Amino acid sequence: MRTFTSITAIEAVVGEDLGTTDWVPITQDRVDRFAEITGDHQWIHVDVERAAASSFGGTIAHGYLTLSMLPAFAAELYTIDTGSARLNYGLEKARFPAPLRVGSKIRATPRIKEVRTVEAGTQLLVAWTVEAEGAERPVCVAETITLILP
Repeated sequence: MRTFTSITAIEAVVGEDLGTTDWVPITQDRVDRFAEITGDHQWIHVDVERAAASSFGGTIAHGYLTLSMLPAFAAELYTIDTGSARLNYGLEKARFPAPLRVGSKIRATPRIKEVRTVEAGTQLLVAWTVEAEGAERPVCVAETITLILP
């Protein structure tokens, strides 16, 4: 666990990986609960029998479920203890290069990509790679923006 207590400390690690999280299992229950919360009940996520007959061979997790796990992954590896508040500002990009099959385990590796001074404070751009155990390609690559208020 790394704790950043200043913008200068964050700037010092631009380009560095911040570690890799523990593996997290992706269960059908997790996918079903995400579908219930978001209203996204597409069959490939929630219909186990129909999905088993598909080219995926089973259900796959929502891409946005994977994306929504990034804050928990961040909390496992680092904290930012500077500024009056830290806000999710947005994304530069988010892609899902490979399906995330239910029953898989995933883990994430963040890298500080850029620190930007903006009128409202400081923006921190973090590049994420989320991999599934045994998969050739990542299941998610994303660049998140955190706004650190003075």
